[in-house]
Amino acid sequence: MLAVGTAVTLFVVVMGAVGIMRGRHRDEASIERDVPWGERFVLIAGLGVTGVILAAFFLVSVRAMASLDKQGRSTALTIDITGHDWWWEARYPNGAVTANEIHVPAGQRVSLRLRSDDVIHSLWVPQLAPKIDLIPGRLNHLWLEADKPGQYRGQCAEYCGLQHAHMIFFVVADPPGAFDRWMRAMAVPAVDPSDPLAQEGRALFLGQSCAGCHAIRGTDATGELGPDLTHFATRRTLAAGTLAVSPETLTEWILDPQSIKPGVTMPPADLAPDQVRAIVAYLLSLGFGSTP
Repeated sequence: MLAVGTAVTLFVVVMGAVGIMRGRHRDEASIERDVPWGERFVLIAGLGVTGVILAAFFLVSVRAMASLDKQGRSTALTIDITGHDWWWEARYPNGAVTANEIHVPAGQRVSLRLRSDDVIHSLWVPQLAPKIDLIPGRLNHLWLEADKPGQYRGQCAEYCGLQHAHMIFFVVADPPGAFDRWMRAMAVPAVDPSDPLAQEGRALFLGQSCAGCHAIRGTDATGELGPDLTHFATRRTLAAGTLAVSPETLTEWILDPQSIKPGVTMPPADLAPDQVRAIVAYLLSLGFGSTP
């Protein structure tokens, strides 16, 4: 299309220049004698040739779109992505669940099924795929492929409220073998901690309102309002890319999330410092146990 468009543009510019130059040196009689030829030229070049070019472009485009659609249907994996205010949920066919990180096998085409839980969001990973909207009540589809392992930043690209700019996610492309191990490990329920402080934190977590909003598979925490925390310690960020995971940032987030991300659903925690320290120890113990 670029080559043909360039050739047509050059042809039009040259013909325009020729017409201007010839017109400067001709009288009205000679111009009138050339009118029939000029009309035929306009009909042939302006309508006939242009019509053929546009029809050919249309056929080529339809063929390309059909080919892309066929490629999108032959994917190695389908992941369900749900947009929430203001975070992303990823669910895998084997039961693995994570938030704000979408792991994919490098070099393989992956299909995403996209939903919204509240308002219109838009998923965009500039290095891997075009943006596509997540619309309440509708199911949209997108496929992407990362040619090589790496981490690719994504962003909500549709204004969705106060914390729209802090609705970040990462597509993590792992080598296929490493991805298979990750997905198997992510599907395993959480392992009970052996550290006494983390054990205390587990009891506190399950006894507080935390368990009503968050799920930790393998425990009595089955909340669905916030992200699944089963393997929380494997994540690089919290609050949808707002903070790097560390004991300090996690403590700050638990005590007063509104000061970091105003408008989020999570309320501040009315806990003593020792209780927060225990819950932080528990959450940071939620890595991978044994991999089946």
